[in-house]
Amino acid sequence: MINSFDKFLNEITKIKTTKKASFLLLQRVNTPKIQKALNFAIKAHENQKRKSGEDYVIHPILVAAITSFFNDNEDVIIAALLHDVVEDTNYTIYYIKDEFGGEVANLVEGLTKIVEIRDYSLVPSDSNEKLTKSALTFRKMLIASIEDIRVLLIKLCDRTHNMLTLASLPSHKQKRIAEETLVVYAPIAHRLGIAKLKNTLEDLSFKYLLPEEYKKIDEYIKTNQKEFQLKLNSLIQKIEKLFLSNGFLKDEFHIKSRIKHYYSIYLKMQRKGISIEEVLDLLAIRIIVKNPLQCYETLGIVHLNFRPLISRFKDYIAIPKENGYQTIHTTVYNKNAIIEVQIRTFDMDKNAEFGIAAHWKYKLNTAMPDIKWLEEMKFDENNVNDFYELAKNDLFSEDIVIFTPSFETITLPRGATALDFAYKIHSDIGNKAIEAIVNKETVSLLHQLKTGDIVKIITGKDIIPRCTWLNAIKTSKAKYEQKRLCNNKEKEINRKFAIAILSTIFDLNKIKIRALVKANALCDSISKIVDDEKFLKEVVKKINRTIKKRNILYFKNIKLKEYKFGNLKILSNKPINDIRFNYCCHPKFGDKILGLLDKKEVEIHHRFCNNAEKKLNSAVFVKWISNNQNRYFLVVSLPNKKGELAKFITYLTKMDIFIHSINAGKDSNNCKLEIEFEDKRFDTIKSKIGKEYKIIEFISIKDAYNG
Repeated sequence: MINSFDKFLNEITKIKTTKKASFLLLQRVNTPKIQKALNFAIKAHENQKRKSGEDYVIHPILVAAITSFFNDNEDVIIAALLHDVVEDTNYTIYYIKDEFGGEVANLVEGLTKIVEIRDYSLVPSDSNEKLTKSALTFRKMLIASIEDIRVLLIKLCDRTHNMLTLASLPSHKQKRIAEETLVVYAPIAHRLGIAKLKNTLEDLSFKYLLPEEYKKIDEYIKTNQKEFQLKLNSLIQKIEKLFLSNGFLKDEFHIKSRIKHYYSIYLKMQRKGISIEEVLDLLAIRIIVKNPLQCYETLGIVHLNFRPLISRFKDYIAIPKENGYQTIHTTVYNKNAIIEVQIRTFDMDKNAEFGIAAHWKYKLNTAMPDIKWLEEMKFDENNVNDFYELAKNDLFSEDIVIFTPSFETITLPRGATALDFAYKIHSDIGNKAIEAIVNKETVSLLHQLKTGDIVKIITGKDIIPRCTWLNAIKTSKAKYEQKRLCNNKEKEINRKFAIAILSTIFDLNKIKIRALVKANALCDSISKIVDDEKFLKEVVKKINRTIKKRNILYFKNIKLKEYKFGNLKILSNKPINDIRFNYCCHPKFGDKILGLLDKKEVEIHHRFCNNAEKKLNSAVFVKWISNNQNRYFLVVSLPNKKGELAKFITYLTKMDIFIHSINAGKDSNNCKLEIEFEDKRFDTIKSKIGKEYKIIEFISIKDAYNG
């Protein structure tokens, strides 16, 4: 089950001399110009050694050999051979251009730019800082390479050889390079559709980042290797007989087998919370035929003779992935084994294994994969963290394929919402979206999409910040745009909230407060008072002095008193007896909040709540504080009758329970209610609630905000 690329890489790892490396390369590609470049590379890197003590030139020779597996173009191989010359020797790009031509020089220059940018912007491997700045490197690398995508191919092959020789480095550098590979380089290989490189880079990174998890999977696979092979052989033999009896000739099809690669197994286990024994697509066979029509004939033969798991069926031939991937996936039972069956043509197989590189290597007639995603990744340089999230989340995720009303296909990560789809179409559509129509039904913009959905977005005239939705939307483009809108909105709200707080303290209208703020040169900083109590007190003193200068008879009490209710602290010069949470916006512990003063009660809202913004007149300073109370998660079953929910909430309120969040759903004929709350009591509360209501679950949970 080891494929030819794996065998080739195994061969490469055994090579320790320049002579053997040169022999391997020239076995694969040998022209006078390549021979000349090889001799030049050996001369240029003379006396240079790697950390392992081997001749440095072995590295570029083997990078060229790996590159030849995907592209045997003479100039590309030479560029791979010479990719470190300008960086590590005294030879210039002009010398390379004179000796080997402009195309080789351009490719080498693109690769040299990547190295320079990486060295400039990437946190060093011996640093304790997070690898966030890798994102900036990644972006610039893409932008530097976008004129010739072959630069990316050579860089991926370079990184592959680096990962193969990572054992000679100290452990902290191994992990740093492995993380960068997993977050930056493997996703590029995925988007370019080069499965061979993607799988190799992922598994090598996984081995260094999570060695214990890797070891467990490795031991399980090796222990069960013979059993797996017997199961695969059994299915292959049955299918071969069926094919021959259904009119297929021996040279019209080919069947391969595989075990899912290690990192993919690990991700599946983590994502679904399952053991390795429960991974359904652990074993797979691939049936390769001559044309698309035979793919569907094959599917018919497989489904008529083996029981399929219909929920596992995917047709990526009719609906290709964005990177050009085309294959039918189905999963079937064969005796006591569950095995995934992939069906594709020979051209589709080459395209799946080699991606964009297949178009150079095999001159395929299929359309080149869409690489618009490269252009979409040009974000503001000041938002490195957002770009990092884009690289980490969007590029490195399972895909679903969605249709526009005109039946164009859009690829999104699994779990994406209608709003993510809107942003994928265009930022303006996402910013102004008001609802979605999915398969002719009107749904919320937070409706999760699935492969095959036909989606239409309805837009309005206004740009709409949706600041409480950031955790619900999936794509980083949507998150980035909404964060940008919400940052602007937050500045506006904070300013209004600040003016409302001061207006309440001084009992003056907002026009007068704004004039006093301006008189004290506080226009640029006034919004800080909503989160900084020390600054609030300073501002109150300044404004009070200004008022007294203008009106010597002004004797209003402006001393701020501190009130505590649960894990909330309020500052006000007004008497306050109680607080209440408004459930129009469900503010949770840690959310940005505001307090509206209503007589002697403070109503707590999420700071981005539209209802609160409309009522932002009399306001007070409010903030979360840590306390010694425990947080609990309660699930109760209520009769599905009118008024039961309100009755239960009133019951909890009378017990003086501090409620964080409430979610209601249906459970058979009853209402299932999930509540998070804080309190110092546990047994007494559980006992009291249990006497009146049916408790499904009642547990203590660690509050993430309190560490």
